[in-house]
Amino acid sequence: MSNHLAGQTSPYLIQHIHNPVDWYPWCDEAFDEARVRDKPIFLSIGYSACHWCHVMEEESFEDSEIARELNRDFVSIKVDREQRPDVDRVYMEAVQAMTGRGGWPLSVFLTPSRKPFFGGTYWPPHPRDGSPGFDQVLHAVAQAWRGGRDSLRTEADDLTEQLAAAAEADESGGLDRALVEQAHAALVRQFDGQWGGFGAAPKFPSPLQLRFVLRCARAWGFDRLPAMVSTTLDRMAAGGIYDQLGGGFHRYSTDRRWLVPHFEKMLCDNAMLATCYLEAWLAGGPPRWRRVVVETLDYVLREMTHVDGGFFTSQDADVEGHEGDFYLWTPEEIHDVLGPKAAKTFCNAFHVTEDGNFEGRNILHRSGELESPGGPTSSRAERREAMLAASRHKLLAARESRRRPGRDEKILASWNGLMIDAMARAGASLGEPRYLDAAARAAEFVLAELGETSGRLRHAWCEGQTTADGFLDDYAAMTDAMVTLYETRSERRWLDVAVRLADRMLAQFADRQRGGFFYTAADGEPMITRVRDMHDASTPSGGGLATMALLRLAKLGRREDYWQVARASLRSAADTLGRWPMATGQLLLALQMYLEPPIEIAIVGGDNAEEDRETLAELYRRFIPNKVVGYMSTASNARQRPPRMLDDKPAVGPGTTVYVCRGETCESPAVGREAAIRTWDRLAGGSLVET
Repeated sequence: MSNHLAGQTSPYLIQHIHNPVDWYPWCDEAFDEARVRDKPIFLSIGYSACHWCHVMEEESFEDSEIARELNRDFVSIKVDREQRPDVDRVYMEAVQAMTGRGGWPLSVFLTPSRKPFFGGTYWPPHPRDGSPGFDQVLHAVAQAWRGGRDSLRTEADDLTEQLAAAAEADESGGLDRALVEQAHAALVRQFDGQWGGFGAAPKFPSPLQLRFVLRCARAWGFDRLPAMVSTTLDRMAAGGIYDQLGGGFHRYSTDRRWLVPHFEKMLCDNAMLATCYLEAWLAGGPPRWRRVVVETLDYVLREMTHVDGGFFTSQDADVEGHEGDFYLWTPEEIHDVLGPKAAKTFCNAFHVTEDGNFEGRNILHRSGELESPGGPTSSRAERREAMLAASRHKLLAARESRRRPGRDEKILASWNGLMIDAMARAGASLGEPRYLDAAARAAEFVLAELGETSGRLRHAWCEGQTTADGFLDDYAAMTDAMVTLYETRSERRWLDVAVRLADRMLAQFADRQRGGFFYTAADGEPMITRVRDMHDASTPSGGGLATMALLRLAKLGRREDYWQVARASLRSAADTLGRWPMATGQLLLALQMYLEPPIEIAIVGGDNAEEDRETLAELYRRFIPNKVVGYMSTASNARQRPPRMLDDKPAVGPGTTVYVCRGETCESPAVGREAAIRTWDRLAGGSLVET
């Protein structure tokens, strides 16, 4: 049995090809069918790594009776939210407006004109634990459509107008440090002082907010890492949300203690968390945070990288219907791999018991033992940690023989931009060329496979086929990543790509009337409303990424037009920046750069290319946020055109020359490696070391 999903490239849609439900992809044919039959549409949105999406498929979409009801009374459309985020955003806002909450699977009922009138998330197939059954929901909606479709159409019209009004709401205001202080105070109120993170369970990592807090500490002269950062990063790294053997983070924790995750792994999460741990380590954090960065990026290179360089989207939570099975252990399994002595030490360190902590088996974690890996060093502690490291390596090798979770091999421009940025930053700061090389290879893959000669970007690539024109976050994330590649590799071509992408982004997505950015392009497929993208979701807001990229490019290229668009973007969201920091983390990072203003570091090469490289390497070993970096070689064979930031900045003497400017004021140049390092130390202001 098959449906209309045959020929689709999305792994999520392919999973549903043999459902008895007569699924359509998002296409005009489905809506034409609904109009001809005068039937409502059931829209189901999910993604391949989503555990509850799999549960609803198994319970409901593979049930012949429920499928019969869907096929008789509805036209059913299945959407991969990662492949069509524009569809997901519109209807997620609709469901949140109707119910006050959202999530995946997203289940929405529409009129044939695509307007929503009822929705929710997961429903069990039949009534359970106080929740209505999906069979009841289908029966009630079908009956309401038969007996009062005009009323439902009116409700759908009203909701659509409400969504349009929300998209046009004026949130503009002034920009000053008070917004930063207000946002910081709101985060302090929400902080969980015992276990880290913000709010209660389920608990999601908040890397953007933690990076914002780090910058507040630097700007306000704090002499130690804020507890919001240190507690959260330690608790997450020790918890079950972190893969203690293979590196990388799961999606989120179902409990307050970061112990029991939903086991899917997403590229975007690991990109943002790697950057967060990297910055916190550079700001004076302990060596274990550096290890988290390395293990996370090595996991991505090992398991989430296409042979030609692009980064895959996600790994599933389930293996053959069993959630987390790939990551769970019993004492016996560990004993068989390690032997009795090493197994006893490992089980004690990672809290492995006979009873287990998840369905009779164990999620590895070190909660409660932070004092051992992070406390004072001793030869005994060092020997113990060396033994545990060897045991982790053996168990990881043994785990490789297990049946692996499914992998979604879509390559998304936006998520690749986030990981390219993380790899490039880590490569420069850790002195790891393999990360810099991986960033460049992924960038070349995206530009070759998802770029077009017209300068457009496509959104998704899978098995040689691309789908959907690029959205705001595709352009914004890739633009920002290209700036980082330029700064860390000193290759002008990446800066040129960034400018081309930025110009296209402004032409297609900028809201010239109110400031800010739309999520879909001006010439893109029309939705029932054109959503503005200023609030973070599971990924940074496209508007926030675009604003940050424009601020950086404005300084590098002396582009006042970029600066003014970025300023208008921040002003358009000012009303929510201070009050809702959990929804505006990326914009808050951009606001800090705008207010500071950025430190402009212009480096003019000297007679010794090796000295130039060492000077740049020393710069990236320090936590100096809100900077832009330009480099110009003075070698006779240098052919690269420097950015305009280096205009009127000549070499002084034979050594590397460093100019540091803020706004219209430049310091006297520092000449030579030692003088440059003293400048870097002064700009870094020392480490934010805990006392």
